[in-house]
Amino acid sequence: MWQFDYPWLLLLLPLPWFGYRYLPAYREARSAVRVPFFGAMSRAIGQAPSAPGSRHNRWQLLLNLLVWALLVVAAARPVFVEKPIERQQPVRDLMLAIDLSQSMETTDFTDANGQKINRLDAVKQVVHGFIDKRKDDRLGLIVFGSGAYPQAPLTLDHASLSLLLDDTGIGMAGPNTAIGDAIGLSLKLLDQAHEQEKVLILLTDGNDTSSAITPQHAAAMAAAKGVVIHTIGIGDPSAEGEARVNLQGLQQISEVTGGKFFPAEDRTALDQVYNTLDTLTPHQVKTLSHQPKRDLFWWPLGAALGVLALYHLGALLRPRLSIARQRQEA
Repeated sequence: MWQFDYPWLLLLLPLPWFGYRYLPAYREARSAVRVPFFGAMSRAIGQAPSAPGSRHNRWQLLLNLLVWALLVVAAARPVFVEKPIERQQPVRDLMLAIDLSQSMETTDFTDANGQKINRLDAVKQVVHGFIDKRKDDRLGLIVFGSGAYPQAPLTLDHASLSLLLDDTGIGMAGPNTAIGDAIGLSLKLLDQAHEQEKVLILLTDGNDTSSAITPQHAAAMAAAKGVVIHTIGIGDPSAEGEARVNLQGLQQISEVTGGKFFPAEDRTALDQVYNTLDTLTPHQVKTLSHQPKRDLFWWPLGAALGVLALYHLGALLRPRLSIARQRQEA
């Protein structure tokens, strides 16, 4: 559809009529010879002198009105409004923090074929499916062991994120577990995001042993910043030392930030955890719409210039055509 960007300029269309109606005719002063018997001479030849001015030139008047109307229409800027272009923008940022400590090599999970696999491989398989479901969310990845390291910033490039997830290996971040540092680094990366909804999914199978900041203090900071932390514990709570997962501590972290705690003892439980997380962090997008406009003002402007050009061309050719016609008649 088309419209005028400045429709109020169309109010100028009747302006020439007011000028023609109420302004006096333009009179051009010229030198002339006064003839005292002009009236008698006019009566003798049977002609009456015409009134001065150009009000009786109707073609000239119509031309002026047409050109004026075309110029006003062009100034009102007619545009053709095309179909809206929609773009989807994520309204939720999800950060994944995955434990790569030495205890993740424990082979107490099974894959889809029933083969025994270690905990990290099981996590990778399930996380890949989770990433595929969040096509319009910005996702980031942090790995932690003895320290926490950013593996991928918040991005919509989920293919690259999946490749970076595949490149992670057990022990590459150190043999210990630094849960507090992982939360702190996640908050630092999430601070750079502009969206209000920010979520951290923390997955670990151990107990915090090497953080510079305690998990409880980090969780309090996350709550103050409005970051929701969902925790997943996949370790053995009855184990000893580093391999023992602190389920109570993980539950406290999630409760402080308004998140959920999930124990995952096997592959099936881990699948159910991510299915539940997918409902807790619903797929929400904000649609931005833009309607491109294509200018059409050059159509009436070109028509006005074309009419003027044809009129003046005709004015130039008319005397020559008249002279040629007289020569033919002679």
